[in-house]
Amino acid sequence: MAEAYFRKFTNGQWRCASAGTKPTGYVHPLAITAMWEDAIDITQHTSKSLQALVTDEWDYVVTVCDEAAETCPAFPRASVVLHWPFSDPADANGIREEQLTVFRETRDAIRRRVSEFLGEFDDN
Repeated sequence: MAEAYFRKFTNGQWRCASAGTKPTGYVHPLAITAMWEDAIDITQHTSKSLQALVTDEWDYVVTVCDEAAETCPAFPRASVVLHWPFSDPADANGIREEQLTVFRETRDAIRRRVSEFLGEFDDN
């Protein structure tokens, strides 16, 4: 979700990638649904391993899940590492609609945080 918002809000001008500590190879269907509701198609995204990105040079590395701050490897070529702790919506319990509500809440929180972060650049 964060990658999609970074791409959207920077009009594709930033190189963005996302990866997880426990990649599954697929994007959760409820994440796809929640993002589609915000007119963003992430059906072509995949769940990738952090190991594929850890040696790349990055201006910013942003971890977005509670456990990611503890389990992320070091990014030795990152200029800035930020941690934005969001609960993983994939851990939500309940019926589909209750789970989707959690995905929507997480989506909205991530959208706000990415927007706020990028707004910091507009003030300079």
